[in-house]
Amino acid sequence: MTNGSGGSSGGGGEVLGFPAFPKGLRRIPRFARSWWGRAWLTAMEETALDSIQLRKGRRYAYGGHVGSITVSPGRLAATVYDDAGATYRTVVEVERLTDRQWERLLGAITAKAGHLAALLDGDVPHELVDAAQDVDVRLLPGLGDLQPHCSCPDWEFPCRHAAALSYQSAWLIDADPFVLLLLRGRGAAELLGDLRRQPPAPERGTGLVGVPAAGVFGRPVAELPPVPPDLPEPDPDGLLPAVVAGPGVDPGSLRRLVADAAHRARALRVVAGRGSRVG
Repeated sequence: MTNGSGGSSGGGGEVLGFPAFPKGLRRIPRFARSWWGRAWLTAMEETALDSIQLRKGRRYAYGGHVGSITVSPGRLAATVYDDAGATYRTVVEVERLTDRQWERLLGAITAKAGHLAALLDGDVPHELVDAAQDVDVRLLPGLGDLQPHCSCPDWEFPCRHAAALSYQSAWLIDADPFVLLLLRGRGAAELLGDLRRQPPAPERGTGLVGVPAAGVFGRPVAELPPVPPDLPEPDPDGLLPAVVAGPGVDPGSLRRLVADAAHRARALRVVAGRGSRVG
C-alpha cells in the first residue's frame, strides 16, 4: 500500500464531515442498498488485487474501525483503526470531472425537470446516468477512478483500511447522491448555483425546433383570402330568437342591440374588404 496520505486535497470547494459509524450499525447482504452505491463498490472491488483485504475491510467497516469521514472534491479521508488499536491515515482519491464535463453534465440534468427533483429526493435515475453517458460524461466511477492511499505498511491494493473507508463511503453515497457529486468535483451548493444560472433546455421528444427570428421576419407576407360577397342588410327580427318579456328583460331593447351589433360588424367587413382590394 502507498505510504502517506497521497494525492492532492481536491483544492477548495465544499467540504463535508460525517461522524463515525457505530460498531455493528448495519448488516445487509450486498452492503450498499442503492444501485449507484453498488456501482461505487464495484469500481473499488474490480481493481482489488487481494480479495482477503476486501473481506477484512468489510469486517472493519461493520466493526466501527473507521473514524469520522471527510469528503471534499476528489477526496475521501478518515483515520482507520486496526485490531490492535493502531491508527492509520487513509485516503481514497476520486477522479474529478473537468469543467467541460461539468457543463455537459449540467445540460443533461436540466434537459429534464425530473432529474434534479430525483437528486434532491435522494435518487440517481438510470436515465440521468445514461443521458450523461450520451454526452461523454461518466457520472459513476469506473475502473481506475478510485485511488486508495494509506499510511499503513501493507502493500496490498487496496489495504484493509482503504477498503473499510470505501465500504462505509458507500453508505454515505446511498443516503445522499450529492456526496458522489461532491467527490466528482462540485458539492450541492455549487451545483445548485450552477443550475440556477443554466438556461433551460427543451425536453427530449417534444419535437419543438427553434426558428431564427431573422428568418421569420424575412418571409414574404402571405396573401389575404378572397373577400366574400356583400352581405344583405341584417334583419334584427331574423337574428334574434323569440324572447319573452320578463323581469329585467325588454325584447325591444334586445332587438335594437342586436341590430346595432350587426350593422357595426357589416361596416367593419366592408372596410376590411376595401382595404384588401386596394392592397
